[in-house]
Amino acid sequence: MSTASQTEDTPWFLSGNYAPVMDERTDLDLRVTGQIPRELRGLYVRNTPNPKDGKGSHWFFGDGMVHGVRLEDGKAAWYRNRYVKTVKLERGLDAMDPAVMMDRTASAANTHIIGHAGKILALEEGHFPYELTGELETKGCLDYEGKLQSAFTAHPKLCPETNELHFFGYGQLPPYLVYHVLDTNGALVHSAEIEVPGPTMMHDFMITRDHAIFMDLPVTFDIEKAMRGEVPIGWDDDYGARIGILPRFGNNEDIRWFEVNPCYVFHPLNAFVDGSKVVCDVGRHESMWRGSMDDFEPSYLHRWTFDLASGSVQEEPLDDVSHGFPRVDDRVVGLKHRYGWVAGSRPGAEPGMDAPGVITRYDVEKGSSESHDFGATAQPGEFVFVPRSETAAEDDGWAMGYVYDKATNSSDLVILDAANPAADPVAVVHLPRRVPHGFHGSWIQD
Repeated sequence: MSTASQTEDTPWFLSGNYAPVMDERTDLDLRVTGQIPRELRGLYVRNTPNPKDGKGSHWFFGDGMVHGVRLEDGKAAWYRNRYVKTVKLERGLDAMDPAVMMDRTASAANTHIIGHAGKILALEEGHFPYELTGELETKGCLDYEGKLQSAFTAHPKLCPETNELHFFGYGQLPPYLVYHVLDTNGALVHSAEIEVPGPTMMHDFMITRDHAIFMDLPVTFDIEKAMRGEVPIGWDDDYGARIGILPRFGNNEDIRWFEVNPCYVFHPLNAFVDGSKVVCDVGRHESMWRGSMDDFEPSYLHRWTFDLASGSVQEEPLDDVSHGFPRVDDRVVGLKHRYGWVAGSRPGAEPGMDAPGVITRYDVEKGSSESHDFGATAQPGEFVFVPRSETAAEDDGWAMGYVYDKATNSSDLVILDAANPAADPVAVVHLPRRVPHGFHGSWIQD
C-alpha cells in the first residue's frame, strides 16, 4: 500500500491520507464483510485531488483521480482508480498558471463526479466537464456543441421531477456569473448572465421546484495576484453577503436579492418552497480564508428562510456540532426534505485535518440526529444515500462512502442501514489500497 510520512517540509495536504497514490489499478471480486444488498446494482465513485507529480500548493489544486467500486449481484465486482486525462494533467500544468485559469479545457476535474443523461461527468468549478466511461476511462472534454461559454460548477443540481440539470459558472473576469440548464437529454437549453458586484468564489448553489438560488458571499478573487501566479482567493470584509432567488429558466431581470449576515457556504444541504417562503438549509462558515487558504473556519448547520411575500429574512442555527459534506436523498433535491447526511466530528476528538470522524443523519423535522462511530482511528468522507427502490421512503435504503483507518493505513467502502445509522454496517467492502481523502461522489444506478 502507498504510505506517506509527515515531515517539517511536507504540508498537511501531501501527508497521511491526504498524500496522493501514484498508480492506477484494477482489482476484481473484492473481499466483503457482511452482505451487499442485491438491490445495489451500479457504481459508487468519488473524486479526489491527486497531484501526479506528488507536489502542489494546496489540496484544492491536485489532479483529479476517481475511485470507483462496482456492486452487482450481492458482490463487489471491481475497484478501479483512474486519473481524469485532462489537458492540465497531460501537459503537467500548474493550477495557478494564468494559462490554465483562462483555458476552459485545462480542468483539474478533481471535485465531483455525477451521472446525467447517460454520461458520467468529472467536474471542477473553473472549467468544462470531462466525460468518463462506466469503467472510469476518460472520453474527453464537453462544451455542449460550443454553446457553453462559461465554467461548469462542481455542484450542479439534478431536478428529480424533470431530470433537468441546473448549473452555473463563475469567472474571474466578466461575466462573473452565468446560469445554465441542461435538458433531460443533456442538451444545453438555457444560459443567462446574472449580474453580481465582482468576482466571487461561488462554490455551490441550490434549487427548489421553482427556483435557482445563488450565494453571493464575501470570498473574492484578486486578478492581480492570479496573474502573478499567487493564490488569488480570500475573504473581503467590504463585499457584503446576499442570496439571489431566481425563477427557473429566468434571466437577470427576474432575480431577487436578500441580504444575509456575512458568512461563507461551501455546501448547502437542500432548499425547498413552503408557501410564500423559500427555506435553505446550509453549512454556514462564520468566515473563510481571512489570512490564507489554511484559515478554515468550521461549518455548522444553519437555516435561512426568505419570505417572498414580505421580503423578510430569518436566520437560525440548527446545530452546534461542526460538519462537512452535507447530502440529502437525490430524490428530494429542491423539495422538502426530512433527513440529511453529514461527515461530523467524533465526540471528544482533538480537532484537525487528521482527526477521526463520524457520519451523522439529521432529522430536521424532529430536530434530532443519530451518528455512526467507526472507531478512534477512522476517518470517513462524504456519504451518499441510496434508496431501496424509486418509491422507497426517505430513510428506506442505505448510506455509503469511503472510510480510511489510520491504524491500518487502509480504506473500505462502508454501507450503512439508513433507517438505523448507528447499527453495525450492512456491508464493508475491503479495498485493495487506501483511498486518499477527497471531495464528492455519487451512486450511479444501472
